[in-house]
Amino acid sequence: MKRIFLFLATNIAVMLVLSIVLSLLGVDKFLTHSGLDIPKLMVFSLVIGFAGSIFSLLISKWMAKRSTGARVITAPANQTEAWLVDTVAKLAQRAGIGMPEVAVFDGAPNAFATGAFKNSALVAVSTGLLQSMTKEEVEAVLGHEVAHIANGDMVTMTLIQGVVNTFVVFLSRVIGYAVDRAMSRNSNDGPGIGYMVSVMVCQVVLGIGASMIVAWFSRHREFRADAGSAKLMGSSLPMQHALARLGGVDPATAALPESMAAMGINDKPGWSALFSSHPPLEVRIAALRNNPTVTAL
Repeated sequence: MKRIFLFLATNIAVMLVLSIVLSLLGVDKFLTHSGLDIPKLMVFSLVIGFAGSIFSLLISKWMAKRSTGARVITAPANQTEAWLVDTVAKLAQRAGIGMPEVAVFDGAPNAFATGAFKNSALVAVSTGLLQSMTKEEVEAVLGHEVAHIANGDMVTMTLIQGVVNTFVVFLSRVIGYAVDRAMSRNSNDGPGIGYMVSVMVCQVVLGIGASMIVAWFSRHREFRADAGSAKLMGSSLPMQHALARLGGVDPATAALPESMAAMGINDKPGWSALFSSHPPLEVRIAALRNNPTVTAL
């Protein structure tokens, strides 16, 4: 979750900075006296839209290490670290990707994978996860993260984010132009307050809609990564047990996904669920149980 937030925050920050720089350089002169210069606006929107997401992807490993304090294991200091490196190497070979960097960070049970390229990614696990799970459950979580890398999820998310960014920038300025003209201003004047306010409001509103699209993809890729873990492990049970453990339920007693729902383990119910990057744990467990021999999509 934190990694996704950092990706989106960096994307937005780069978009804002680049918009200001391009404005100062005069590159954003797509609003003319005769109307909108659509080709120029499209180029402007593409540059702004993809620059933030691509930059976020390229620095994703660096940001993840800095934000979590993750320590990359270059030389295993103990048996646990040696086991981690060997397990990730085994899973990466099965998935057909290059050996990722393996890191450990302090914190509650969690894990993540990131990186711009499949063959030079990063897989990190928290000390809390190592302490609270069995080796088989940890291996399932590692398989989930390796599946993210093998599926190219970070690159796909970057492309989706770039596309929705482009539409947000483009449509907000088209709507701003229409509102500005509807206010019956002198056509010889430059953009007025109606244009500027409309653009800002539209970017916020459309940006919220864009966040829903990105969140939907993020939830979908979690199911794919769960399926990938099941394929790499040869069974969906280890991943089911790991998810139950994350939900605070003893895997030995979590007979049904409903037993978790009864305990209130729901990831942002209602409208807020549209902005959640992960599906509810009980739904992920149910998906695995309904497909016990599930393979990566």
